[in-house]
Amino acid sequence: MPAKKRKKKRRKIAVGPRTVAAVLVFIVALAVVLTGRIGRHASPDRGDKVPPGSWDYGIDLSHHNAGPIRWDSLYVLTDRQRHTVRNPFDAKEIRPVRFVCLKATEGTSLCDKDFETRWKEAARNGVPRCAYHFFRSSKDGALQAEHFIRSVGPLRKNDLPPVLDIETLHRGCTKQQLNERALQWLQAVEAHYGKTPVVYTGASFAKDHLGKEITERYPLWIAHYRKDHPAYKGWTLWQCTDRAVVKGVPGKVDLSVLPAGMSMVRGRKAPSSR
Repeated sequence: MPAKKRKKKRRKIAVGPRTVAAVLVFIVALAVVLTGRIGRHASPDRGDKVPPGSWDYGIDLSHHNAGPIRWDSLYVLTDRQRHTVRNPFDAKEIRPVRFVCLKATEGTSLCDKDFETRWKEAARNGVPRCAYHFFRSSKDGALQAEHFIRSVGPLRKNDLPPVLDIETLHRGCTKQQLNERALQWLQAVEAHYGKTPVVYTGASFAKDHLGKEITERYPLWIAHYRKDHPAYKGWTLWQCTDRAVVKGVPGKVDLSVLPAGMSMVRGRKAPSSR
């Protein structure tokens, strides 16, 4: 006869009140962290705060901002805590986007795939526009200027000044070479268009790498995120966040401010028709 199988006794694990309390505390803490992250970064309808003050707003777009742009509905909505929001019922203040800056080129050969379409759409919808070039310090500045001019084509009278985006110092390139090559681009583009270009850069990059020939000659568009003011004096525009929600633009977008009534040309009042 086969022997009877003995039933295994299950051990009971005693869980004390301290263990239960510790687990609950961990769950609550995790929920708070996740909720905070979702609220700050993942919510499609709520973005970063805008700094206190009276501002005009601008955005910049490249192929990284996927999806169609609603050119007739570009507005910055902010709630009572100054967060950018998408729902007008959550907004305390609603202000139009005053300008759009579109990435045109990079280096000596790259063109942004969405530039040509969006450049025409902005003009067709009467949205003030400017084009920017992402600068490669390892490349000749004059050749980069030729590439930009060839790709953008003629500017209209009311188009805003071209923008040079300087963010990186490539390996093997000295600070002196960076400034010389950037000046080549700036001087060539200014001579061609008859408009003084704007230089976009980070606050620390401007301090550490750009010479006075650039910082004192050209209007500066300073990027410094999630602060009440940028850590750089003498700026004309300030990109205050890369996580704003703007009505008319899918997803999150770079948002810049300039003092209300000022133009992109340093120290000049904007036309009253605006």
